[in-house]
Amino acid sequence: MDGIEKFGIGQPVRRKEDVRFVTGRGRFTDDVNIDGQAYGYVVRSPHAHAVIRSIDTADAAAMPGVVAVLTGQDAAADGIPKLPCQVDVPGAGGAKMFNPGREILQTERVRFVGDPVAFVVAETYEQARDAAEMVMVDYEDLPGVAQADEADEEGAPLLYPEHGSNLAVHWQSHDGKAVEEAFAKAAKVVTLRFVNNRVVGNPMEPRVAIGDWDEAEGRHTLISPTQGAVKLQTGLAKIVFDVPKEKVHVISPDTGGGFGLRGKLFPETVMVTWAAKRLKRPVKWLSDRGETFVSDPHGRDHISVGEMAFDAEGHILGVRVNTHANVGAYLLDFGPRISTVAGARIAGTVYQVPAMQLSVRVMFTNTVPTDAYRGAGRPEMAYQMERLLDVGAHALGLDRIEIRRRNFIRPDQLPWKNPVGMVIHSGEFENTMDLALQRADWAGFEARRQEAKARGRLRGIGLGYYIEASGGQPTEQATVRMTPEGRAQLVVGTFSHGQGHETAFAQILSEKLGIPFDDIDFAQGDTDFVSFGNGTGGSRSSQMGGVATVRAANQVIEKAKRIAAHAIEAAEADIEFEAGAFAVAGTDLSISLREVAKLAADPSKLPEGMTPGLDETCLYERSTECNFPNGAHICEVEIDPETGKLHVDRYTCVDDCGTIINPMLIAGQVHGGVAQGLGQALLEHTAYEPGTAQFLAASFMDYGMPRADDFPDMDVAFNPVPDPANDLGVKGAGEGGSCGAPPAIVSAIADALGIEHIDMPVGPEKVWRVLEGQRRKMAAE
Repeated sequence: MDGIEKFGIGQPVRRKEDVRFVTGRGRFTDDVNIDGQAYGYVVRSPHAHAVIRSIDTADAAAMPGVVAVLTGQDAAADGIPKLPCQVDVPGAGGAKMFNPGREILQTERVRFVGDPVAFVVAETYEQARDAAEMVMVDYEDLPGVAQADEADEEGAPLLYPEHGSNLAVHWQSHDGKAVEEAFAKAAKVVTLRFVNNRVVGNPMEPRVAIGDWDEAEGRHTLISPTQGAVKLQTGLAKIVFDVPKEKVHVISPDTGGGFGLRGKLFPETVMVTWAAKRLKRPVKWLSDRGETFVSDPHGRDHISVGEMAFDAEGHILGVRVNTHANVGAYLLDFGPRISTVAGARIAGTVYQVPAMQLSVRVMFTNTVPTDAYRGAGRPEMAYQMERLLDVGAHALGLDRIEIRRRNFIRPDQLPWKNPVGMVIHSGEFENTMDLALQRADWAGFEARRQEAKARGRLRGIGLGYYIEASGGQPTEQATVRMTPEGRAQLVVGTFSHGQGHETAFAQILSEKLGIPFDDIDFAQGDTDFVSFGNGTGGSRSSQMGGVATVRAANQVIEKAKRIAAHAIEAAEADIEFEAGAFAVAGTDLSISLREVAKLAADPSKLPEGMTPGLDETCLYERSTECNFPNGAHICEVEIDPETGKLHVDRYTCVDDCGTIINPMLIAGQVHGGVAQGLGQALLEHTAYEPGTAQFLAASFMDYGMPRADDFPDMDVAFNPVPDPANDLGVKGAGEGGSCGAPPAIVSAIADALGIEHIDMPVGPEKVWRVLEGQRRKMAAE
């Protein structure tokens, strides 16, 4: 039992995979090279919007070491289709979403800076890069549009002239009648225009892809960092090559970060697999950081006008939000779903909202396409609610805490059906907020404000309460296999790209099977042995892969119990399993799981008709749409009024992630989410030039990434309320920080400045301009 107490569920076990990483023994895709490998380089458009008059590849093809220069015409001739959007968002009034598809290499028109137009393959990376400079593309430059609301204006440049507008789809959550009635009887209505700024994911490891072709087997191989190998295998097989799944082999080695952007069917992925077959040799493509900015999906980018209606006591009567969502130049796999159906799953968040209408116009612009980024629509929704509540509190003369107390969903109201029909089963929202207020010493803040004032600084405090709809796809598979030596092998269809699954899942299995933590081997990311899986995204791994692991372990125990009963000549009904051993209660008859595993490999030791081995697979399908982690985040900032420089001085959060498998891992997830939320709130500005849509911030010289000295020591705590809808009681944990941080930080800044609102990202110049405006107003008076 000592091992379970140290390594079981709930223990802060150090990540076993970190030993491999910190000693340089991680194996990432760029560490892989195949004999005979060539190198690919993508020629990208320098224009945001242009007609392609011609592409001349002759000079490039004659360069030293060049194997091929491929264009979209070559791809079409080989039957490579346009890449479609993989979701269909219903339009208001039954209108269909416009889904134009995307060529992997453009042949007629480019629509954003970075749009691929040719793929150069050479013997070395340097030769491919040099030859790419010799591809001559004759462009006819066109006006561009970068902002979603401007793309919806009459006379805006059209990305798809044949469509007649830049609208991909207009989605509405409700018909609006109930909201109109609610607003008609309101005592107070507040309105706020706010921006949820565009961000670039920037995982630590840039994208890499290696394609290979086995002529004898007629089989493609792709090696690439992903968020789940099976999903990509399915996309390549069904969408691109129209072959059986087993004719596509996908391998994902160690992966350095994902944040939602890894799980897509990218043009470059198709380029290397197609080129490898065409050229009959492996082809490797490696992006650099500059390419990451212009080829990886961006996130967020919403412009909204929100309204919230209250009765005289400050109870919410209705919410109405009209949003322009920027989907970029093309619809990626799930792009239009993020700002619409995905975000709306938390409509109303943790508050009682009797009436709601969300209206989202998803717009094409001459920018990098957007898709899921940590939180995928839910940070945007939480931000809307929290900012409107702060403004409502100011308008009603209420404290920001009090207005939330009056509107929280109470525990006795659970399960609660939110405005779009999602059912929240568990949570203690007011209690979680109170725990955060206590830890943050909210009551003592005014003393800290006065102390800061004495030092010539402005100080503010803010709160952001979020709820997150986690779960992703509703099915997942796990296989637990006991070796004759008594080790356990675990194969899962989720995919760890930094979360620590090798550790967390081993903790689950160690506790269920009663075997040493170090006797568990973990495998993922190779479709040769992961036959089914929906990968990692939407904070789904513990509640899906974890539960599938529990159930597969239970199946192993049940089979092992029959073998144990046979071995010790006892009735199966009398056998009990505890701490890794089978025993007959009240007797000294017992046998360990390790011993049973050895017997299981010998057909002569098994009950008649039993298949040898302890090898069980569980395909788990959850019974709910998703579950709802939530939390309260509190931030304090200080501002230098002379320069506008802002410093986050204190940060406190209390999250409800359900049952906690490993508090150290969960704290790390919270830290990471808060870091990305802080980056969005204060630093990350994905700037495009008006009129041309030229990308102005495509490097770390121009794009502000958060650094260690931007953060205080975070006080991270938990109020775990188990989810009754799954075996482990777990909820998602990976995306809460990115939901809670932006509203908490903006609320604190607004409090320090004495204003209702300020748009993200809040840099020193923006703060200084507010303060300078206040100073001039005071001087004029």
